[in-house]
Amino acid sequence: MSPTVRHGDRLLVRRLGAGAAVREGDVVLARFPARPELLVVKRVRCAVEGGHWVEGDNPFVADDSRAFGAAAVVGRVVGRLWPRPGRLAPGPPASGSGAA
Repeated sequence: MSPTVRHGDRLLVRRLGAGAAVREGDVVLARFPARPELLVVKRVRCAVEGGHWVEGDNPFVADDSRAFGAAAVVGRVVGRLWPRPGRLAPGPPASGSGAA
């Protein structure tokens, strides 16, 4: 999903019940029936028979509906938590004494 979501981002996901409305363009957490052990974060393109057609924002990575077909949406991404790990520069080391 790069550049929208990058490796290491922390996402806040609202779990969806059966039959919950998902709109085109929503970023979702989904599972493919062909790969039930794999959870993916993708963007909904449209509703199709058997679930939703989901694709990543990077057209060169095809681990989405182009490879696995319709996906079952598990939840909708509602936010990204900041700061991302490693985003802030570490501060100076703590000193044991006040005098230098």
